[in-house]
Amino acid sequence: MANLINKMTERARADIQRIVLPEGTEERTLKAADRLIADRTADIILIGNPDEIKRLAHSYALQHIGGATIIDPKQHAKKQAYADLLFELRQAKGMTAEKAAELVENPLYLGCLMIKAGDADGEIAGAQNFTGDVLRPALQIIKTTAGIKCVSGAFLMFVPDKSYGDDGVLVFADCAVTPNPTASELAQIAISSAQTARILAGMEPRVAMLSFSTKGSASHEMVDKVVEATRIAKEMQPELLLDGELQSDAALVPAVGAKKAPGSPVAGKANVLVFPSLEAGNIGYKLVQRLAGAEAIGPILQGMAAPVNDLSRGCSVDDIYQMVVIAANQSIGLKQHNK
Repeated sequence: MANLINKMTERARADIQRIVLPEGTEERTLKAADRLIADRTADIILIGNPDEIKRLAHSYALQHIGGATIIDPKQHAKKQAYADLLFELRQAKGMTAEKAAELVENPLYLGCLMIKAGDADGEIAGAQNFTGDVLRPALQIIKTTAGIKCVSGAFLMFVPDKSYGDDGVLVFADCAVTPNPTASELAQIAISSAQTARILAGMEPRVAMLSFSTKGSASHEMVDKVVEATRIAKEMQPELLLDGELQSDAALVPAVGAKKAPGSPVAGKANVLVFPSLEAGNIGYKLVQRLAGAEAIGPILQGMAAPVNDLSRGCSVDDIYQMVVIAANQSIGLKQHNK
């Protein structure tokens, strides 16, 4: 795990991205920002009252907050421009100029508007806000990337047994966002997860579409959904190493994969596991984390046109630092992909 995180950190430092932290007066956020600035890992934008931020930085003995760009949501040079942008983006959904002027003072909306306007590259929030409050403005303003309509949440899983995945590294999805994806949404989750594997882990993805059936061993509408999702995903990206439906042992264990799915390019060697539902994905990653002693990093939001990642409200300073590094790498990868 440390090796991959170090690689991502070095990549972030080599191609500095502008990451906005809307919770600019939150203690852990400020402490993480101070370290990020000191380490020259990202250009940090803090949203909050400048006097309060400076007072808090002093009380926490932070030495580097002066290196951040601090935006007062109540009063700054681009406030009207951002309000106009929000009105333009959402007027078809009933947004009024008055409502836009009110919402632009909300740091979560302001952060997303900065990204949409090209003034920031990514956002990290959630240390003191609910997931829905973080995602709502992101979906309304930044929206999804081309060809993807479904946002999902992946975890980077680091398992002690290095024979699984790529030297013990796997991507699990969706573990955080879409409760019961349709076949089309499941296919999009697979495509997004493959991109996450490439961008963040540097892996050539081998994607397993998981089910309780392997290649027709069971008959059920839930299996049919995974079969259809596999077909759609292959149409979307024919060159991608992807197969399904596969049981988890057939996806991960070479001997089982060879027996249950002979000739599969993925069976027995998958490094990206796409679960058929949020229920299965969330249960699966937590079981592996607790019973196998795996390290889990995430959720990492996928499918957005620019990185917006949600934190647990119980997050640590290290968690925030790490998610900024991940957002920076997502931004770098998306920019390269869109060239």
